[in-house]
Amino acid sequence: MLAARGLARAAVLLAPAAPAGLWAIGPSVLRSFLGILTTWAFWRKPVRRTFDAASYSLLHLLPPEERREVYGRFGSESGRVVFEIGLWSLDARHAARVDAAKVACPMLVVGGREDRMTPPWAMRRVARRYHATYREHEHHAHWLVGEPGWQDIAGEVLAWMNTQVPA
Repeated sequence: MLAARGLARAAVLLAPAAPAGLWAIGPSVLRSFLGILTTWAFWRKPVRRTFDAASYSLLHLLPPEERREVYGRFGSESGRVVFEIGLWSLDARHAARVDAAKVACPMLVVGGREDRMTPPWAMRRVARRYHATYREHEHHAHWLVGEPGWQDIAGEVLAWMNTQVPA
């Protein structure tokens, strides 16, 4: 959204949710959000994934002993944002709509091949929508910032940013 408003010289999207207009729901995505989506009026209140749901959808590539520690640092998420992004076709406010034609800056989309929450096929659609460079990392999933090997991804992003926005 910031890029479409002309507020970015370059943008990096890490395991991004699809914007309104891009259908990105498959079996693993449904399973990732099932607990939230089956809670009445989730769109009106903060929501929190269970440990099992977070382990399945976000943390499955972390060593088992680290999952509980990372999960313990999670807070609640906005049920309204889950609704606006995941059920964009029902959102009268169109909060997740991004005018891709207005995105003029270079963009990098980074994803993990084993992502269950935002599957690679969905991230490839996001990259095509914005004419972005797409990088998919084997042995990575949704928790790109904390999975073993995250340093390599951070280095790649930094190198890309340095080619796009020189100091």
